[in-house]
Amino acid sequence: MSEAAKFDVIIIGAGAAGLHCAWQAAARGLKVIVIDHAKQAGKKILISGGGRCNFTNMYASPENYLSNNPHFCKSALSRYTQWDFIALVEKHGIAYHEKTLGQLFCDHSAKDIVRMLLDECAQYGARVQLRTEVTAVSHNADVYSVTTSQGSLHAPELVVACGGLSMPKLGATPLGYQLAEQFGHRILPVRAGLVPFTLHEQTKQAYSELSGLALDVVASNARASFKEAMLFTHRGLSGPAMLQLSSYWLPGEAFTVDLLPGSDALHELQQLRHDKPKQGLKTALQSWFPKRFALTLAAQHGWPEKNLADCSNELLAQVAEQLHAWHVQPNGTEGYRTAEVTLGGVDTDQLSSKTMASKLQTGLYFIGEVVDVTGWLGGYNFQWAWASAHACAEALGHQ
Repeated sequence: MSEAAKFDVIIIGAGAAGLHCAWQAAARGLKVIVIDHAKQAGKKILISGGGRCNFTNMYASPENYLSNNPHFCKSALSRYTQWDFIALVEKHGIAYHEKTLGQLFCDHSAKDIVRMLLDECAQYGARVQLRTEVTAVSHNADVYSVTTSQGSLHAPELVVACGGLSMPKLGATPLGYQLAEQFGHRILPVRAGLVPFTLHEQTKQAYSELSGLALDVVASNARASFKEAMLFTHRGLSGPAMLQLSSYWLPGEAFTVDLLPGSDALHELQQLRHDKPKQGLKTALQSWFPKRFALTLAAQHGWPEKNLADCSNELLAQVAEQLHAWHVQPNGTEGYRTAEVTLGGVDTDQLSSKTMASKLQTGLYFIGEVVDVTGWLGGYNFQWAWASAHACAEALGHQ
């Protein structure tokens, strides 16, 4: 085994979690290498937030995460907070702003965040090696041997930070799950999260003319409710409200959308009937919605062509109820192709919440998206990447 191929730590995955872990481990004096099959480090960072990277959220807390064990994320999140990462961003002079709901974005480009992480790696001597395919991993005599397309690497500690299945066009693979299973770890069922919904053909055609239209709504099911924008697409429904709800949605389920959150549609319809009795019901709807949406909605629900004066209280109550609880039965989601995250993953019951270390295998760690911890839309998943990476980096080198 050549000295050049020997390291203290091998990290698989040059994304948010892998790079953040690498520089912090190297800063503690460890010889670290990060490997990735991609041509570019931090590819998911680069496209996130419309190319501006929503790198954390000012309100990040354990309540913003889904996991089979909701307590698992608490330790890491409390020991490396959004303020710690913001301090790093400020140290590098990266300009940023709050968009909405505590979401922080770079003023200029997501490239600033990738450059910051690579600069930190360079400063402390963590090596980042791209275009490197992992073909096999073995563990023998307390040493991990990682066979790659660029030769073999050896280290007493191995960190798996190669993400989930979302966005395969960026190079997502199941490698992280395969390595976990190889060393005896359970993988909880995975599915696409933070993903647009698709509609059944008939419904999709009915709403196809609305593509590009956005409305502020409250989208709800039995497990969650989100007040954000909904966007009609040529495939179905997207926008923050839909993406958020998708993480709490199960195939076959319906959900409701309050199209007039914060208002009393029945009271307002009755008021309009009093003030403008000759106004048509469909015209009345246009006081709240764009004309094309009002007409489509009326057609889909079979609301009659009547003046308000001719609308009974019963009819107005029915219209109001459907405005406050528009029933949506999705066909499915767009899947991993456009999903921002992967739900499920490496079972946290077999990991230390303090160090991210395997409870089954010495010197093995799992961080970031590969673990069964998934954040809301809005910078929460990056915060989990930073926090889990920090927890792991602090534990490395203590074998």
